[in-house]
Amino acid sequence: MKIVLSRKGFDSSSGGGPSPIVDGVPVSLPIPSGGHSSTTWDDLGLADHVANASRGKLSGAEHCHHDPMFPDCGTAILGQCAAAQSHLENQGVGSGDTFLFFGLFAGPDGKRHHRIFGWMQIERIEPIEQMDAVRRNELVALGFPHAIGMHAKNDTAWSGPGGLAQSAPDDLRLTVPGGPLSRWRVPSFMRECGLSYHGKPERWHEDGTLAAAARGQEFVCDAGDRADAREWLESVLAACRSAV
Repeated sequence: MKIVLSRKGFDSSSGGGPSPIVDGVPVSLPIPSGGHSSTTWDDLGLADHVANASRGKLSGAEHCHHDPMFPDCGTAILGQCAAAQSHLENQGVGSGDTFLFFGLFAGPDGKRHHRIFGWMQIERIEPIEQMDAVRRNELVALGFPHAIGMHAKNDTAWSGPGGLAQSAPDDLRLTVPGGPLSRWRVPSFMRECGLSYHGKPERWHEDGTLAAAARGQEFVCDAGDRADAREWLESVLAACRSAV
């Protein structure tokens, strides 16, 4: 079993600021589009939040990179390409593994922190270049940016059961309270099993916290069949499904 901590949404370099927590629910803001998008922030009802997060630099009329997508209750689609897609392949991520989507958020107190806001259990892995026209047109109709236009030669659609967090409990928070943004609280099995991009011993502190890499999209932990890893993952998914 592999667990992927997958960085998505607004941050200081993509969009300009943190995504908001609105009425106790994390609302991940899709990043600005680099092309191949049919979706604006207006379409998603996020115009005011985007204007606030970008300090007025972005408007709802502009196109966004709507990815990952949660097109209906209980499903998710993620597009990946270039080096990040190669990393997933090299790490052996596949069907049955789980993405935990995290991003930069700020609550009403304005304090920035990283937290998990969604999840997807991988069921299908579809290279866009090999996709038949019927399937690609289905994804284009949804507004899936990687189907609208190729971002790289290895553009891939990952899909399966998934959903968004319905509340913002401490169980889904990665940044330690009061700590620097990149100081994370993660389960001990991630240190013991290894977490990609975090192999240097100095990243792991004696108190069990992690100095998380500042950039990088996909952090992969191969937890094998460890019971503690499965229990932790089940608790995270339960926290995601729990309402405010």
